[in-house]
Amino acid sequence: MAGVHLQGLVDAVDAFLEEDADQYGHRRSVELMQRTIARLQARQSQMLAAFVESKEWADDGAFDAAMWLATVCRVPKGKAREQIATARRLNQAPRFAEAWLAGEVNGDHFGVVRRLLKPPTEDHFVRDEEELLRHAKTLRFEDFTRIVDYWRQHADPDGTEERELERQNRREVSLAASYEGMYLGRITLDPISGSIVFREHNRITEEFFQADWAEAKERLGHDPLVDDLRRTPAQRRADALVEMATRSATCPADGRRPAPLFSVFVGYETLHGRICELAEGIVLAPGSLLPWFDQAYVERAVFTPSGRVEVSAAARFFSGATRRAIELRDRRCTYEFCDVPLERCQCDHVVPFSEGGPTTQENGRLLCPFHNRRRNPRPPPAA
Repeated sequence: MAGVHLQGLVDAVDAFLEEDADQYGHRRSVELMQRTIARLQARQSQMLAAFVESKEWADDGAFDAAMWLATVCRVPKGKAREQIATARRLNQAPRFAEAWLAGEVNGDHFGVVRRLLKPPTEDHFVRDEEELLRHAKTLRFEDFTRIVDYWRQHADPDGTEERELERQNRREVSLAASYEGMYLGRITLDPISGSIVFREHNRITEEFFQADWAEAKERLGHDPLVDDLRRTPAQRRADALVEMATRSATCPADGRRPAPLFSVFVGYETLHGRICELAEGIVLAPGSLLPWFDQAYVERAVFTPSGRVEVSAAARFFSGATRRAIELRDRRCTYEFCDVPLERCQCDHVVPFSEGGPTTQENGRLLCPFHNRRRNPRPPPAA
């Protein structure tokens, strides 16, 4: 029998669903809905924890609570086990559970935390839960998971190296012709190998996009829309893969093998110690660099208390160490609602150069071309 308040919630939801959804299509409503859903998921997790302890699921002959949930509520078995595992861990992360119930974090945050609640990191988590929660409340989810990766390296350095080796061992590629003659496949690569393939594949895909854009503009006589291009994004990605193989088979004798770029940070305030990651921001165990030292590029970024890397302040354009320092700091377009990666961004002056703004790290930031144009619109052409 549902409790009075739970039944009231059901009735309120029924009434809410009868309303026109268009009236809630604004920012405040979307944010409130997300927070409310997170709070309800937290309460659902509390209810599942109580359900597991009650063993009422056994009355129906279920082997365990997860199987009962999968059968009665038609939840995928993997998802049911994940929900039950989360419910069992609530009391081991009380601050995160409280923040989840308040809608300050969500179930995805707790899913990350749940994986830390096991030997040998569990004791370290008890000590650092408040600090990790602060990051969860203030950072984008992807940045929070990166912080957790850094934290895990210090809490369990031996386990970090083992996990890195396990990630490398999971690499695999399958490609086979179907009965219709189409080739079907899948690819799984470790972070370093994946970075090499990803960067080159993206470079050629962008090359094809620029070619398609130029062709459509010439054909139409004006800037095209994406739908006007002769290839879809998926088709360009497929053609880029073929082009990679073609160029590999015909590469010049003096061609240079692509190599990953490792960023090694010194004095970085987030970790208070050693950080190794790919240029794309993927966290690596330090030991994973060793097999690549004879062919990779390695850069060292020294962060002083002020975070400065000096070059000429009179330069018009950001370049060299200053530009790279801004890239390492910002990671992506700094516009709040944008996540264009650094390799597709431009360095922009916070205080415009024309107004005396210096070309320094403090006065620089990454903006994607769209938001850079939006921030610095070109004057209309003279009549």
